[in-house]
Amino acid sequence: MLYIMLPAYNEEQALPLMLPRIQQVMERHRLAYQVVVVDDGSTDRTAEVAVAAGAHELIQHPHNMGLAAALRTGLTHIAHTAQPDDVVVILDADNTHNPGLIPRMMQRIDEGFDVVIASRFRPGARVVGVPPIRQLLSNLGGWVYRVLLPIRGVRDFTCGYRAYRVSILQAAFERWDAGFISETGFAAMVDILLKLRLFDDILMTELPFILRYDLKPGESKMQVSSNIRASLRLALRRALGRLD
Repeated sequence: MLYIMLPAYNEEQALPLMLPRIQQVMERHRLAYQVVVVDDGSTDRTAEVAVAAGAHELIQHPHNMGLAAALRTGLTHIAHTAQPDDVVVILDADNTHNPGLIPRMMQRIDEGFDVVIASRFRPGARVVGVPPIRQLLSNLGGWVYRVLLPIRGVRDFTCGYRAYRVSILQAAFERWDAGFISETGFAAMVDILLKLRLFDDILMTELPFILRYDLKPGESKMQVSSNIRASLRLALRRALGRLD
């Protein structure tokens, strides 16, 4: 089974665009799947729209708790209900990630990889509509991680579009419990990879993808400067061998 998880906060405009795209890709490739939307305390009609647009399961936070909490809630739920050979793919709910890449991700999982990352830093990747300063900061952050905390096969540490074999997530929750996702904000995406790298036999790889930021309805909710600072602090702590 393929679980497609969408952390969402005030995405009533994007979900009616995103969920039909997912359905079209899954039906075209005849993949069995379940869409799980984690509504992180939205103040708009995100929950109602998610169900109407085709989500199979809706998990709601009573109030906004942030991306890390949404990831923790969704992945914990899937890790405890799915089978080890199942796969979970996480996409942003804002319509910037093309679900057409999912079948290729599944192929890489079938080939033996445990984590497949949609990467902005591989030949053939494109970034459309991202402000230049944000793209520069993203490139700088990626360089810092590749230098201080290299992971074989990984160049993009912060992109949230990823596929995970459920068995590796189950092993991570067994090892760290709720502490598996301990960072806040977008630094949580980095920390997931840094913790998974501690498993000796894990295999990670990347696929180039096209980030279509110009297709995002509404304004960005990401606080770029604070997330960059948090990610750099995380890099220094992990480089010093600290897991706190």
